[in-house]
Amino acid sequence: MKIEEVQSTTKKQRIATHTHIKGLGLETLFFVLIDLFAFPAGSVSKPNGNAIPLAAGFVGQAAAREASGLVVDMIRQKKMAGRALLLAGPPGTGKTALALGVSQELGSKVPFCPMVGSEVYSSEVKKTEVLMENFRRAIGLRIKENKEVYEGEVTELSPEETESVTGGYGKSISHVIIGLKTVKGTKQLKLDPTIYDALIKEKVAVGDVIYIEGNSGAVKRVGRSDAFATEFDLEAEEYVPLPKGEVHKKKEIVQDVTLHDLDAANARPQGGQDILSLMGQMMKPRKTEITDKLRQEINKVVNRYIDEGVAELVPGVLFIDEVHMLDMECFSYLNRALESSLSPIVIFATNRGICNVRGTDMSSPHGIPVDLLDRLVIIRTETYGPAEMIQILAIRAQVEELKIDEESLAYLGEIGQQTSLRHAVQLLSPASIVAKMNGRDNICKADLEEVGSLYLDAKSSAKLLQEQQDRYIS
Repeated sequence: MKIEEVQSTTKKQRIATHTHIKGLGLETLFFVLIDLFAFPAGSVSKPNGNAIPLAAGFVGQAAAREASGLVVDMIRQKKMAGRALLLAGPPGTGKTALALGVSQELGSKVPFCPMVGSEVYSSEVKKTEVLMENFRRAIGLRIKENKEVYEGEVTELSPEETESVTGGYGKSISHVIIGLKTVKGTKQLKLDPTIYDALIKEKVAVGDVIYIEGNSGAVKRVGRSDAFATEFDLEAEEYVPLPKGEVHKKKEIVQDVTLHDLDAANARPQGGQDILSLMGQMMKPRKTEITDKLRQEINKVVNRYIDEGVAELVPGVLFIDEVHMLDMECFSYLNRALESSLSPIVIFATNRGICNVRGTDMSSPHGIPVDLLDRLVIIRTETYGPAEMIQILAIRAQVEELKIDEESLAYLGEIGQQTSLRHAVQLLSPASIVAKMNGRDNICKADLEEVGSLYLDAKSSAKLLQEQQDRYIS
């Protein structure tokens, strides 16, 4: 009998440049709160702000991480709105990683909108419009509404068919029988065929926890029931407990949207009076500009909802990488936008020193006008030392599931010092392929030497261009 090992058909997670970043890697203090009305004492964790040398995928950059940790605290306490932060440092010193670390620390409920400075140069949309759109993507709104809902784990999903009213051989769905289960009991519901379309759109299956709004018939899939979770489950599913109480109940629905979602939905109104029904009508955004008048009207409604306590503003983070690519028009706009009452926290990043502001002859630090620099809190990132580079390369090898010995890591660290950290990281994957071609699982020094001779880094390429300038068209 022949038995062979085959590669798993399970979808592999794509490994990106900053996949290994899981937070800022700051120390946590544990202290005990004694409840006077209960016997057990509960421990509460609170960060004390000190950076752990090697944690959450980060190596070094202790001062920058601690400064970013304070920014996270200010964002949580809502004391950072309308302010901006500049991450400045040489290329390959972890500026984008720091911004992603901030977003990881804030959690998925706080909007994080990344963009690059050059994105504003589009032939279709004005520069300031692109900035405004991203500003509003980075401002969240948490809406609370009491609604009559049917909630539970789906135990049955049976569409009932009838002969098509239009004639012909096709059949149409007349109604849907759905079974919902909670801790207290089970109910069987007969639903309208339009709700069946919503169930299909949400990809609802037996075993999912859902709720159906009684008035509008809107369906929301909460997650997979944790009864289906197993120790060996490889799916990136969110497992949720079985809902408590009755299937039919009044429930406070909390929905997180951004101001841009409201802009896009109101640009093409399709009925529905309440704000949550409006959310359900969002379709693929179209490439048309949303007018200032519409935004002002939405701001008025949002402010009214906030005053009434129906909604809560959640200022998120707008991350603009390569900020030196913006021009004077964009910088003037940012000056005004940062003073707005509805403004997110803006994080800029640049690797430029003293250079001209784009489109002008005016020289300025980081290519940013001095009047905007005055508004910024600046965090500097330092170049990595040899030991730190080796630690980063070891983390990358682990994330990419590559085996490499200490001698090879030290050699790769030397390459990183002579060229750049990015170049050293890029050599890992081709070196692993060369090792496999040579019948080995482990990457050795010879593999790195072979790969190093095949691929040039930026400095070597520039040197070669200078030496052989006469062979190229200039």
